[in-house]
Amino acid sequence: MALPPYVGPFDRTWHYVYLVICASVFTFLIAPILVIVPLSFNAEPYFTFTQKMMSLDPDAFSTRWYEDIVNNRQWLHSAKNSIIVAVFATLIATTLGTLAALGLSKPVMPYRSLIMGVLISPMIVPLIISAAGMFFFYSKIGLAQTYVGLILAHAALGTPFVVITVTATLIGFDQSLTRASAGLGASPTTTFFKVIMPLVTPGMISGALFAFITSFDEVVVVFFLAGFEQRTIPRQMWAGIREQISPTILAVATLMVIMTICLMTVVELLRRRNERLRGIRQT
Repeated sequence: MALPPYVGPFDRTWHYVYLVICASVFTFLIAPILVIVPLSFNAEPYFTFTQKMMSLDPDAFSTRWYEDIVNNRQWLHSAKNSIIVAVFATLIATTLGTLAALGLSKPVMPYRSLIMGVLISPMIVPLIISAAGMFFFYSKIGLAQTYVGLILAHAALGTPFVVITVTATLIGFDQSLTRASAGLGASPTTTFFKVIMPLVTPGMISGALFAFITSFDEVVVVFFLAGFEQRTIPRQMWAGIREQISPTILAVATLMVIMTICLMTVVELLRRRNERLRGIRQT
């Protein structure tokens, strides 16, 4: 974005200094993540850059660790578990979070601040405390080391993201639209699906993506609630680091980073689309 012609030397200098600061912070945050990408193509079973890699020798690079993911039954089993748990946890979190956000958006809703604080508490309370509490609770009702217990636990962690995104979408929602729909003879069900749902869908999808990422990347709750059969990818990565150091972990981490970037890109595109539909952002 070009600076306006009336900007003085000081403001122009500060603008470029500001860009350098932002780039430095971004590099500081993203560099430890991106460094694993070239390491995942290391032909040798090391977690460091070899001399051949530094000299860009083609023989130093290989896709053997990505092939190991496909040929290893434990990694495939963990990937299947992660996808199953994340999908079902996302569906539950999206449903409950959307209903909660719709209820909290009503002006007549009592104790809205208190209820909102309770709903987003899984984001505030340290995860180790939440995991320990879930373990003792699910152990009492027989859901520990089961897929159902793990899905419900991940749904509880993902629901706050759906509540926040849908609530943000509903800010400025014109309640006269629902009254107009009722005045024209539409039933509450028709009003919900024809009027409310199209407006909250971007927030629902954004919250669902956040919930999916939270579930897919979560490891602390898995330590407490999952048995060997419910082992997910993050749990398998942790076991791989402790039991055998293999660059396959770096290959899996690279794939997870790519997936997360793609999902966050979708979230940003949905956010911009929602702003355009609401007239906040120009097309």
